[in-house]
Amino acid sequence: MALKEFRPLTPTLRFKSLPGFDEITKWRPERSLIGPKKKTGGRNSYGRLTSRHIGGGHKQKYRKVDFKRRKRGVPAEVIGIEYDPNRSARIALIKYADGELSYILAPNGLRVGSTVIAGDNAPPDLGNALPLRVIPLGSSIHNIELSPGRGGQVARSAGQQATLTNIEAGYALVKLPSGEIRRIHENCFATVGQVGNVDHMNVSSGKAGRTRWQGRRPHVRGMVMNPVDHPMGGGQGKSKGGGGRHHPVSPWGQLAKGFKTRSKHKPSDRFILERRRPKKKM
Repeated sequence: MALKEFRPLTPTLRFKSLPGFDEITKWRPERSLIGPKKKTGGRNSYGRLTSRHIGGGHKQKYRKVDFKRRKRGVPAEVIGIEYDPNRSARIALIKYADGELSYILAPNGLRVGSTVIAGDNAPPDLGNALPLRVIPLGSSIHNIELSPGRGGQVARSAGQQATLTNIEAGYALVKLPSGEIRRIHENCFATVGQVGNVDHMNVSSGKAGRTRWQGRRPHVRGMVMNPVDHPMGGGQGKSKGGGGRHHPVSPWGQLAKGFKTRSKHKPSDRFILERRRPKKKM
């Protein structure tokens, strides 16, 4: 996917860099595979704000993406690559041999007319979903299950890919996009290839308005607030934490840097062989 650059005729266009949508072949979603998407504005059932900086935005419809690849052993033809407003990746509309339609994440390089299939006996080709035990070592994979039959949960964003490094004692060793090496059961399914829309990380909106269209409201720094509104507010001029040295914290006082929020005795710790940030050797 190529990015679309603009001549700097206005301040808005100077740093603007938008997706080119060259890979999109179908502009309207399949009506049978869409559903309503309700917006909460960051408020819970009591009407209280629980997630800040959310509100407004363009109306969206949810696309029902098949992360489980439920139909096994039946080939399907790719009949369109579509834009999905609910995720950074593109989605592919596929049609099975029996006429059923479905959405899957579109891997980088998948084209209209290609054939994809899911199952134990599927070849390890682009867009095919297979158990980890039959995928060749060193392959790039995405949409990886963490437990058999649960559906893909890992490496689903634009440009993401994990690497299958080894298989031992019924578990596959997978290097995740974060750098973490994790043990995943060999019967878990994964899709071969890298998620498409690779240049998504280089997109620059160019103006605040485009961010508002996506439903994100302004984010005010705590340092510029008053002491009554934030622990780091107040002080004469630009001070670090209201007149005294203060470590960065949330509006409710929880440390923002260095404070470990992961449970010390989480059951999934036994599946992590190497953390994404290994401990420094003294």
